[in-house]
Amino acid sequence: MNGFTHFDEKGNAFMVDVSDKEITRRSATAEGTISVSRDVMDAVLGKKIKKGDVFTVAQTAGIMATKRTSDLIPMCHPLSLTNAKVTFEADEEACTIKAICTAVTDGKTGVEMEALTGVSVTLITIYDMCKAIDKRMVIENIHLVEKTGGKSGDFTF
Repeated sequence: MNGFTHFDEKGNAFMVDVSDKEITRRSATAEGTISVSRDVMDAVLGKKIKKGDVFTVAQTAGIMATKRTSDLIPMCHPLSLTNAKVTFEADEEACTIKAICTAVTDGKTGVEMEALTGVSVTLITIYDMCKAIDKRMVIENIHLVEKTGGKSGDFTF
């Protein structure tokens, strides 16, 4: 079906069989941004959000999300991650926060979906924690930045 790997010739969905693939080191990094108001940015940086330290809570949520990706995305294989991390770049002047999520495994399939899920949940958590101040936040530009390992080789955006 047009090169898609999760559908058979009749259009039925299935999980790709990775049984015969070699175990290799695989990593993926994804990022995205949330644009916030001046009030939200000041509250986040000043650690004045009533729900807690936004960066710490969002970081924890993003890491947890990487580990639960196969529970959320139907055709993703459950992976044993060897590392997952979330970092932030706050642009105080532009009132934006970039979240970067990296996931790593030694396995038979890639971790792109884990990195994308991690960064998405990180940004949604920031929204949740700050919505009492202003609901006009915009989450955007979530994308894969790079991946390494596997049959398809390395990728850089």
